[in-house]
Amino acid sequence: MEKQTRDYNTISPSAQALLLMKGLTDIPFAREAAQLMLAPAPYIPDYDRKEPAFWGRLVHFENRYHSIDQLLQGIPHPNILELSSGFSFRGLAAVQQQGLHYIDTDLPDLIATKQRFLHDLQQHLPPAKGTLEILPLNALDEQQFTAVTSRFAAGPLTIVNEGLLMYLGPEEKSTLCGLIRQTLEARGGYWITADIYIKRDREAEQGVGAIDELSSFFAQHRINDNMFVSFEEAAAFFREAGFEIDKEAETDYTRLTSFNYLLKNTDAAMREKMRQRGKIQATWRLRLR
Repeated sequence: MEKQTRDYNTISPSAQALLLMKGLTDIPFAREAAQLMLAPAPYIPDYDRKEPAFWGRLVHFENRYHSIDQLLQGIPHPNILELSSGFSFRGLAAVQQQGLHYIDTDLPDLIATKQRFLHDLQQHLPPAKGTLEILPLNALDEQQFTAVTSRFAAGPLTIVNEGLLMYLGPEEKSTLCGLIRQTLEARGGYWITADIYIKRDREAEQGVGAIDELSSFFAQHRINDNMFVSFEEAAAFFREAGFEIDKEAETDYTRLTSFNYLLKNTDAAMREKMRQRGKIQATWRLRLR
């Protein structure tokens, strides 16, 4: 039987849902992009929500975003490629501050919308210090991957992803690792991934209220099934793929604008229950072994 080609564009609705959540944080351009997403209707952040699960999830995603920025600090070379960026505008924020060459990629349907958002966002900004490109890319397609990375000048490259590996099965993960390894073997550099997730108890992770749609989407794409059994298993997977952990991001809850809302909408017993769940995600900066 002929193997069917997977339609990766079905992943994009999760990026839209996450953007509307992130509009409640200080993540660069999240609120402005959320407004563009809903236009001409207004985007009105609802800080009066009471659901602990909503704020817990938002704390997680806000922290995940900042964990990548933390691991980008101190890297001297100017070339950055972001895979499966969704409606994050990390690249736009970065080139406003530094003379980087930043290529932001995702699937074609999402990128077409994102390019329109970018045009509107740039109207209100001073000239950038660096160069930003927003390009369509299926990160598992070797020809497309090579075409995009060849746009960088010679020298080391940092590859970034936030919210990609959990959509990929074992063979797809291995394919991505192979493409990244080949690229870094040729150029040097790092891979920063925020996708080190540990399988969770499904009942404990059920969302409430408005996040049910996002939870259903995760179930549809078997997100939990694609996570690692443990951090040790994750480290072993990357070692076998030719990588080692260079540094792990540290969580600073005082940095998160959503954390006070989580505290406001939970009691001590509930917060203790959250702590007892333990660590479920890490962001690693990887280098070649």
